[in-house]
Amino acid sequence: MAASTVTVYTRENCHLCEEALTTVRSVAESVPRSVTIDIVDVDERADLREEYGDRVPYVLVDGTPKFKYRVDESELRGVLSGP
Repeated sequence: MAASTVTVYTRENCHLCEEALTTVRSVAESVPRSVTIDIVDVDERADLREEYGDRVPYVLVDGTPKFKYRVDESELRGVLSGP
């Protein structure tokens, strides 16, 4: 099974971001595939801050947008457990 990368666009002091990261980490530990989690702070780059604004957390799986604001645990598990 190929490894997957989950990218989480986030910012400091964002409670939804913390919830999303907790869910992503929990699911990543529970699936058989290897999962790398990349955390990107949108406030560290002006272009990302402009692009995402308050639309965080924003979550991509293997480069494909999957979640905005909240991560559905069962949906993420299904995505990461698939082929």
